[in-house]
Amino acid sequence: MWYALFHVLHLLAAIAFVGVVFFQLVILANVKNQLDSAALPALEYALSVRIRAVLHWVVVLLYGAGFVLAWHYRQVLSAPISSSFSTLLTLKIALAVTVFASYGALAMLLRSGRMTAELYRKLHWAVLAQMLAIVLLAKAMFHLNW
Repeated sequence: MWYALFHVLHLLAAIAFVGVVFFQLVILANVKNQLDSAALPALEYALSVRIRAVLHWVVVLLYGAGFVLAWHYRQVLSAPISSSFSTLLTLKIALAVTVFASYGALAMLLRSGRMTAELYRKLHWAVLAQMLAIVLLAKAMFHLNW
């Protein structure tokens, strides 16, 4: 029962997290070009404030549930290359750590004033690619065997 609950919470948080990054990169980036340049700063500020507020809780839920799920598989993770499942799960966790580190780097660059628009865009695309790889690994864990 608890495993299923945390599995669903983890899945819903992952959907929200990937969805926000997808929205920022694919939808919002194209809409910005169509808006009046005077309205753009207010829109960007309002969205960034709301996204940060929501994403903090989503990330806590995502990584918290992920930790509980990883704990459930601690026996499997003790031998990370012993099976296809353990190898893919280990890769999935490693990518999740890189996503967390990427957002940490993004936050530090923003606070230090060293963030450029180009670097911001590249970091977000890299994070989206990592997230999509995590989603594919999550499915592959239950369908690939070698």
